[in-house]
Amino acid sequence: MMQRTLCILALMALMLKGIHAAVYKVGDSAGWTTIGNVNYKQWAATKNFQLGDTILFEYNAQFHNVMRVTHAMYRACNTSAPIAAYTTGNDSITIKTRGHHYFFCGVPGHCEAGQKVDINVPRDPALAPSPSASVQPSPPVPSAKTPDQSSPSGSAMSLQALKISSANLALALAAVATFLFVFP
Repeated sequence: MMQRTLCILALMALMLKGIHAAVYKVGDSAGWTTIGNVNYKQWAATKNFQLGDTILFEYNAQFHNVMRVTHAMYRACNTSAPIAAYTTGNDSITIKTRGHHYFFCGVPGHCEAGQKVDINVPRDPALAPSPSASVQPSPPVPSAKTPDQSSPSGSAMSLQALKISSANLALALAAVATFLFVFP
């Protein structure tokens, strides 16, 4: 009985951890582009990226792509050996490790024109930098859409976007745990 309780509590903790993951559309409403002089460095500086977050690159696949690269490649806009390349125009990348994650467009001239972004997940969450007061936050952007899902307000999908409060979720999990204990 004690093992079952611990299993359920561990499962509940894992579920709650995953709920806090967010979806960030790179460039907000402008998307991944060279048009409009989007400042991707400023965009990233206004976000607090965490493990499990999804970074969404939306772009016209005829004119752009996304390459994940090393820091040295990022600095030099070197497209010769990317860690990964994405070309769908609607690429979702889940952040699974802490540290810097470097991306740029591999189309000649685009990286040099500023179509590059450094997604940083702080190694020590307690030391996560808050956005600088001098950096203006970008306007809210709809999160990634799925069929029959309205777009939530804000730049990250959260419990509110899913219309699930943490209290209701805890109540549902408690009901499931009770059911498992009563009907083994």
